Amino acid sequence: MTDGPLIVQSDRTVLLEVAHPDAADARHDLAIFAELERAPEHIHTYRITRLGLWNARAAGHTAEDMLATLERYSKFAIPQSVAIDITETVSRYGRLVIERNDDGVLTLTATDAAVLSEISRAKKVAGLLFEKRGPHTFVMQPWARGQLKQELLKLGWPAEDLAGYTPGTPHEIALDNTGWALRPYQNHAVENFMQHGSGVVVLPCGAGKTLVGAGAMATAKTNTLILVTNTVSARQWRTELLKRTTLTEEEVGEYSGQVKEVKPVTIATYQILTAKRKGQYAHLELLDALDWGLVIYDEVHLLPAPVFKLTADLQARRRLGLTATLVREDGREGDVFSLIGPKRFDAPWKEIEAQGFISPASCYEVRIDLPQQDRLEYAASADDERYRLAATAPAKLAVVRDLVRKHAGERILVIGQYLDQIDELAATLDAPKLTGSTPIDERERLYQAFREGSITVLVVSKVANFSIDLPEATVAIQVSGSFGSRQEEAQRLGRLLRPKESGLPANFYTLVARDTVDQDFAQNRQRFLAEQGYSYEIIDADTLVA
Repeated sequence: MTDGPLIVQSDRTVLLEVAHPDAADARHDLAIFAELERAPEHIHTYRITRLGLWNARAAGHTAEDMLATLERYSKFAIPQSVAIDITETVSRYGRLVIERNDDGVLTLTATDAAVLSEISRAKKVAGLLFEKRGPHTFVMQPWARGQLKQELLKLGWPAEDLAGYTPGTPHEIALDNTGWALRPYQNHAVENFMQHGSGVVVLPCGAGKTLVGAGAMATAKTNTLILVTNTVSARQWRTELLKRTTLTEEEVGEYSGQVKEVKPVTIATYQILTAKRKGQYAHLELLDALDWGLVIYDEVHLLPAPVFKLTADLQARRRLGLTATLVREDGREGDVFSLIGPKRFDAPWKEIEAQGFISPASCYEVRIDLPQQDRLEYAASADDERYRLAATAPAKLAVVRDLVRKHAGERILVIGQYLDQIDELAATLDAPKLTGSTPIDERERLYQAFREGSITVLVVSKVANFSIDLPEATVAIQVSGSFGSRQEEAQRLGRLLRPKESGLPANFYTLVARDTVDQDFAQNRQRFLAEQGYSYEIIDADTLVA
């Protein structure tokens, strides 16, 4: 017991005293296995969940490591019930193992017969098992590898999948290391992934997740299917792979709404994979078009629900998920764990920032008072209208103008959620706008002009949240967002974190209407960044430019 920054409570919540001198170290170690729930200014609340413990275990951390973290930083003795619970929960990982025997048959083996008996009696599991062989082993249905892992996780018995993977059709891929090399953490991420063959790598935006994907491809040397969020992202992946590897244009294909190429390395969008025609998925043949030895899921936290179903049938192929956050707003983190794989590597944002690989960033919450008339309209509105009224308050326009003036000469992204608000912002700032209806070619033209500096202010909708490479952006002004989306906040800050040739620091502003649901949602959105060690300075709009 020490005078540390943590208080561990019997309900598995952990309180972190933000002002404590050891708070940053404690946050770094705690984030390995606990999830931040609330992040007000002085005390942050974490929760230790089963999935968090199993992800940590899969990444190589033992129960003893996790308990040692709590003991090192705890102000008081750890409740005995929590210590026992952590030990027993972690011990469940690996007590069920999926393997492939010498005859190529999939088996489920338990370390003790009681566990096997318990899970085999569950209705949804029984139909996935074929026959019992001895007290500790069942033969599985050959098609059930993914579905069985999902059902076992729901029962609280995560299975370790050691059944191996098809090598796929060999294809020579190497990194072209002319003038660059993978960073140590990127190498470590590739090694951890390849050791297991499936799982998720968690890295900040700007930390080079695409290069981790390229590193995995160069190690696996096989036909690869890459799934991405949109066409712009697909083209950025293609450009990066042609620049960083020995792949040629003839070897890299795009499979999207506009182009249908199948090549040894094929980059497809989630939208095309989930597109339906007459109630059927129209492009499922892509999953078997070539003998893929590796499937990469970019921005895996955004994986559409139908892709989980399709991924359940891809369990024999190596699967790499890339993301800045395992948080999913739909609560389906368990499906990522079961079907893509558990977390294999993560590096906290502040750690990579300290190494100089991403830019330092300052975060500000700018609170704005609504004029009396707007306040009265807000108060009289229905609950479902209040967020829109607060988020699109006209009072925010003047604040955006002031911030753009304050950062004149820098490259600024102004981000909004609502199209009429985006139109108004673009007109007020005399700046180009970019939304979901902007044609792909026009988007790429605007992005390139922004990168070159001929455009310094760009008004964007949420289409710019994901997989957009704008390294010289130093300022983001978030005028409105998707309610309380933590993943969106992380992505938007991530737009600023790529190292700058200009050397300028990054500034991230969130505009919030005071005493409204806008303020409540902002607090929820900030949770993920607080977990990563970022703090928001709250400033009053009236004092902003002074």
